[in-house]
Amino acid sequence: MMDTLILLSAILLSLFMIIPLYRAVMGPTVLDRFMGVNAIGTQTTALLIMIGFIYKRVDMFIDIALAYAMLNFIAVLAASRYFHKRKGLTEEMES
Repeated sequence: MMDTLILLSAILLSLFMIIPLYRAVMGPTVLDRFMGVNAIGTQTTALLIMIGFIYKRVDMFIDIALAYAMLNFIAVLAASRYFHKRKGLTEEMES
C-alpha cells in the first residue's frame, strides 16, 4: 500500500516537472530560466528520495539527493554571480 502511494506521488511529481521545464526553456528573461532550473533541481531531489523508498535503499539515495541538491545550489549561485558581474541581468530587466 505504501509503495503504491509513493510510486503515484513520484509519478505526479514527475508530471509537475513539466511546468518549470517550460519556464526554463521559454522564459523571457535569464532570471525566469534560473528559477525554472532551480525548481527542477529541487523536485529532482525529492524524486530521488522517493525512489529510495521504492527500492528500500533510502540511505543510499539520501546521500545522492544531498549531493545533487548541493551541486544544484552551487551551480545556481555561480551562474547568478556570473550574470551579475557581466551585467546581463540588469540590462535585460530594464528593457
